[in-house]
Amino acid sequence: MSDYILSCCSTADLSKEHLDSRDIKCVYFHYFLDEKEYPDDLGQSMPFDKFYQAMADGAMTRTAQVNISEYLDFFTPYLEAGKDILHLTLSSGISGSYNSAVNAAAIARERYPDRKVYVVDSLAASSGYGLLMDALADRRDGGMDIDALRDWAEENRLRLHHWFFSTDLTFFVRGGRISKAAGVFGGVLNICPLMNVDYMGRLIPREKIRTKKKVIRAIVDKMEQCADGGLDYDGKCYISNSACLEDAREVARLVEERFPRLNGKVLINSIGTVIGSHTGPGTVALFFWGKKREN
Repeated sequence: MSDYILSCCSTADLSKEHLDSRDIKCVYFHYFLDEKEYPDDLGQSMPFDKFYQAMADGAMTRTAQVNISEYLDFFTPYLEAGKDILHLTLSSGISGSYNSAVNAAAIARERYPDRKVYVVDSLAASSGYGLLMDALADRRDGGMDIDALRDWAEENRLRLHHWFFSTDLTFFVRGGRISKAAGVFGGVLNICPLMNVDYMGRLIPREKIRTKKKVIRAIVDKMEQCADGGLDYDGKCYISNSACLEDAREVARLVEERFPRLNGKVLINSIGTVIGSHTGPGTVALFFWGKKREN
């Protein structure tokens, strides 16, 4: 058994069962649905289908990151039990949670000077963040110590690729990620924007593709271009989706067909309530290991 715990935020968009099976601890963000607050607890208090239906029916959402006090409350029981901590946060290009975690870790180290508390900016989101956590759990289970694992995370986090598209621009317009005019224009022309996460962990629009059928093929083409080994890619592949499971399954089918050496089947997860508050229903995201993301 390792002498440290590995932890992340709920925005890694893995199931509770998955996190428990890998012994990855998790701290929950929060979200508001029509001003009622809920924990982003991996679909336990609010099933994902009910959440996305509420959004489709017009419910307003907003989110709240984990604050310093909450991080400190999360870290403390493990430190009191004599454990060190390696915590990875949601990308600083998306959220301020990294700064909160760093500040909480500084307080924790003052209170427990014999313990190590490391915080790493994942520069990742959703199940891409989850795929990174899974790789870290593999190395922890293989005997890697906390210092080496922190270094590995920092050295390899930009090798994690995120490509995603949306067939419904409503919530991208509402969140200010695209203009209202662009949203109306895109809807009329049936445009599905193809986006990714850049080297600073920010969500960046890359291409405007007409029709869902074409964007589904385009996202798999991006994996062929960027994945380690191209069509010989033999790593894991994760997908997350917001209430569009059939679209996610079609992307998974094409990936498994095109990449015969894939490590197992494509794992399909739900986009959680915090990330989903910003994307709304209709988003599919694809994650895999590849070339380092650069400027």
